[in-house]
Amino acid sequence: MKKAQPIMIQGTMSNAGKSLICAALCRIFNQDGYRVAPFKSQNMALNSFITDEGLEMGRAQVVQAEAAGIKPSVLMNPILLKPTTDVGSQVIVNGEVRGNMKASDYFRYKKQLIPDIMNAYCKLEAENDIIVIEGAGSPAEINLKTDDIVNMGMAKMAKAPVLLVGDIDRGGVFAQLYGTVSLLDKDERDMIKATVINKFRGDKTILAPGLDMLYDLVKIPCAGVVPYVHVDIDDEDSLSERLSAGMRKEIDIAVVLLPRISNFTDFSPFSRFSGVSLRYVKNLFELGSPDMIIIPGTKSTMSDLKWMRQNGMEAEILKKASRGTPVFGICGGLQMLGRKISDPFNTEGGGEINGMSLLDIETVFAKQKTRTQTDGVFEGVKGIFGSLNGLHFRGYEIHMGQSTNASAVIQNGNVYGSYIHGIFDENDIAESIVRALYKNRGIEFNENAVFDIRSYRESQYDILASAVRESMDMDLIYRILEEGI
Repeated sequence: MKKAQPIMIQGTMSNAGKSLICAALCRIFNQDGYRVAPFKSQNMALNSFITDEGLEMGRAQVVQAEAAGIKPSVLMNPILLKPTTDVGSQVIVNGEVRGNMKASDYFRYKKQLIPDIMNAYCKLEAENDIIVIEGAGSPAEINLKTDDIVNMGMAKMAKAPVLLVGDIDRGGVFAQLYGTVSLLDKDERDMIKATVINKFRGDKTILAPGLDMLYDLVKIPCAGVVPYVHVDIDDEDSLSERLSAGMRKEIDIAVVLLPRISNFTDFSPFSRFSGVSLRYVKNLFELGSPDMIIIPGTKSTMSDLKWMRQNGMEAEILKKASRGTPVFGICGGLQMLGRKISDPFNTEGGGEINGMSLLDIETVFAKQKTRTQTDGVFEGVKGIFGSLNGLHFRGYEIHMGQSTNASAVIQNGNVYGSYIHGIFDENDIAESIVRALYKNRGIEFNENAVFDIRSYRESQYDILASAVRESMDMDLIYRILEEGI
């Protein structure tokens, strides 16, 4: 059987746009009739997803799989690092928790994971025509190059030609590209077959002389200048522009920007309403007087609750909840809203902490993580969001804590909570909540179009693919694929 042809997207820095370029290429190759799958050997992110098999993987490869028209598989992301502290992460291998490690310990350990990486890659390779591989950060981190498994190290293992992406929006793109190439070893430089300038706004004719000068310096062709594409596609990590506070609109939803916030894309459906502001707020001054407060998931529930307690956010939320402001907690946010959180197995450092006592639950961290997909129909929801009853929800759960009295939605008056990530994603759910908030404000809801979330997502992938296809030399890309390294 013929093996898939790989192509790898590396970047000059984090947030250069690698994830979206990979998603665009997955879509383009799919449109051109190829079986294509994404792959990232090691992902560091707090946004994760649970597959049909109950395995955990990074959301970036879920987005890329959707763009490729296939179901996400943990094979696409065999290693996921979820930061727990500034110097350590939970290490997830093949969708299962391997344990918590300090960065220095993981650096020494990671080479042992190469068989897991290559086993996953080879399985994808046997089932597809093209594999779009994503790197992480920059390949020019010279202090991290020893035993690299995610950038040039992965490119060598997969024998993948590389496209190097630079971010012109943050400035210094020529220095980014030239500096990155210059810091690589010769065999690594030879693997870079083209550069890509991403997030361009302006007149390309002004940029053109710089492209010629860059070629003279590095002798690597530029495959294209990709414009700053305005698409509504989930971003990979907390560098996302979505996390800026934003401006208030007719209806204002405030999401607490916890230090270890996870799965912030849970709330993206609300941003699609023109009259709704979805703001991520770090302190009580930014909080203001929103129409709904959301406490999101977090990788460090107890630590982030202490953070809210210390900066006054908890007291302000308690005050607003007592005055009738709807409060909704998801996963770790749900646990914070309960009476007590206990950690007998030292999952988050041990001990116990009193919660906000807005919901009648207590949470104990277990030894094993709950990982499951779930769906159902809302029943018994009271108060402002009673219109949810009868609507179908679908999502997934990822949590160490086990809570008493847990159900799909736990409620106490105007305070709600759920363990389900993605609970707002299904058609009509976000709209039902937004309509209820409009009604509570005494404002008419004027957005009458029926919103189909799946069709909308498909259209966004098509918009992204069209922009990238038009701005990149796809003939060159296909030649690079064919010739390999």
